[in-house]
Amino acid sequence: MSKLSAHINNIALHHTVFALPFAYMGLFLAAKGIPTFHDFIWVTLAMVGARSSALAMDNIVDLKFDKVQPRMKKRPLVAGTIKPVEVFVLIIISLAIFLFSAAQLAPICLKLTPICLFFLLFYPYTKRFTFLCHYFLGVALAMAPAGGYMAVTGQLPLGIIFLSGGVCLWIGSFDAIYGSQDREFDLKHHLHSLATKFGVAKAHRIAAYLHCVSILCFILTGIYFDLSWIYYIGVLIAIVTLIYQHNIISPNDFHRLTQVYFMRNGIVSIVIFIFTLIDLI
Repeated sequence: MSKLSAHINNIALHHTVFALPFAYMGLFLAAKGIPTFHDFIWVTLAMVGARSSALAMDNIVDLKFDKVQPRMKKRPLVAGTIKPVEVFVLIIISLAIFLFSAAQLAPICLKLTPICLFFLLFYPYTKRFTFLCHYFLGVALAMAPAGGYMAVTGQLPLGIIFLSGGVCLWIGSFDAIYGSQDREFDLKHHLHSLATKFGVAKAHRIAAYLHCVSILCFILTGIYFDLSWIYYIGVLIAIVTLIYQHNIISPNDFHRLTQVYFMRNGIVSIVIFIFTLIDLI
């Protein structure tokens, strides 16, 4: 594995599929159609810089746990393919890209970067003290549609709050489900999660309830922005995806809680954005 591919793997670049479509959704809703090339490029770079710094920070902070977690043994930082000092350099570069990109957008974007950085860089520590850690991650991703919208308008309307709330509950709940397979490890190392607090079965039920609320938030987003039936096709596909994902897992059997399971959730962000785009144009 080359250094470049190792760093790309370390920051899980493919996980961009969860937040970037929603950032674009906020951007396109703000523009009421196709945004300017200027806004599109700088929002994209801001997103790449923000999530790269966040994922790299997460891997550094959790390294001592990942080294003794069998499921993480192939991670580049754990395997020694890349060095911590290289990751710190990547974090600095990524933050510079994020801050410079934010400065090219609506003035409020740069002013709000300290709040963004708090959630992006503090999230890895939350599992040390709260079972709500999954939803700190959710808030970090929920800033994507808010940032995309504010990049154009400088405003945060109720519809975007609904959308961001849906994103937070959607990804946070799936993180809780995916992380439930580590319950015994987390208990042993005094880490917190929804599963360590309530048990795996109840954690899955809570996640299912909150996924229902996330769908309600997506519906309210469509109502607020007066989107047509086309948008709701995307929401319907998202509902089917969520139902399927919940039905193929069991609190007593973790063999399906794989990266494939986790990545399949990207269908939700992709289809909701695509059908929003079709609706707007």
